[in-house]
Amino acid sequence: MGISLVGWIHTLGSLPAIPLAAYMLVRHGRIVPGSGAGRAYFWFMLLGILTVYPIAHQPVSLAVATIALAMLLLGYGISKWSAAGRFGKYIETASLSISVFLLMVPTVSESLRRLPVGNPLATDLKDPLLLAVQGLLLLALMIGIPLQMRALYKQGAVTRN
Repeated sequence: MGISLVGWIHTLGSLPAIPLAAYMLVRHGRIVPGSGAGRAYFWFMLLGILTVYPIAHQPVSLAVATIALAMLLLGYGISKWSAAGRFGKYIETASLSISVFLLMVPTVSESLRRLPVGNPLATDLKDPLLLAVQGLLLLALMIGIPLQMRALYKQGAVTRN
């Protein structure tokens, strides 16, 4: 079965979010909502998330999309909300890092199960290679968020009273 028009829009529309996220994580150690790359990341992620709903074949896809949407909106929303106070930057950073994780898990899964065409690297969702890569993504998230929180603390994101 080929990819539908909405599938192509989803794939090509969300694809730029990956290098944008990588760029910001390397350059700033986090997703920066107010930057040009941050604004582009938001729109590409939003397009990718919203186009999951009409093409998803499994309930877990809808759950991942909904959580990713919540994390994206929380991260960008709190960055605009002055009432978030001194902890807003932490919530912003963690939620946007989770959005990157939720982008990468299905990206890796789909890529490994479809590529190379005709002889994919992973045969199914329980393939050891796929599980290992997903485990590494989870490990990166579990190590990355505390490191981001530490970096924010050192930068003075939380003002001590």
